[in-house]
Amino acid sequence: MNNPEKTIKTFSSYPLRYVLLSNALSLSIYALGAVIIAPVGWWAVGLYLLLCLGLEVNVLARSCVDCAYYGKTCAFGKGRVCGLFFNRGDPARFAAREISWTALIPDFMVFLIPAVVGVVLLVMDFVWWRAALIGLLLAVSFAGNAAVRSSFACKYCKQRETGCPAEKLFSKK
Repeated sequence: MNNPEKTIKTFSSYPLRYVLLSNALSLSIYALGAVIIAPVGWWAVGLYLLLCLGLEVNVLARSCVDCAYYGKTCAFGKGRVCGLFFNRGDPARFAAREISWTALIPDFMVFLIPAVVGVVLLVMDFVWWRAALIGLLLAVSFAGNAAVRSSFACKYCKQRETGCPAEKLFSKK
């Protein structure tokens, strides 16, 4: 008798459309954050975008070097980028890593900083477009990321087979 569980295939290299979609999501979050922060001044936008860049480089240097997609096209395209700038790490280290909700705080800053700045600006001078941008930022950050990860990024990920600390954290099992 056949196994009733459906076997989900994994990608050894993700299709370009997935990479473009996942990066469009990230770039839209960064852009929304920058627009919300812009009334504070260009220096604040610059600091915010440096934070975003720093977080991306941190992921490449600390996670992507050990991932099964190192040098390959993952759902975010970071495996290929990582292969250009960093030496290969230890794949066993990726699977052995433990992450907690506290470890995600820097990643949450990408939307929390503009959301808080936006709310402060709203209190000082309420305008609907700013309120709408804050709402859109939060929707894209939560719902957009959840949709991308559940629909294709994590769903077809080869790294899941050997172990993924994010899957352990977010798993409903």
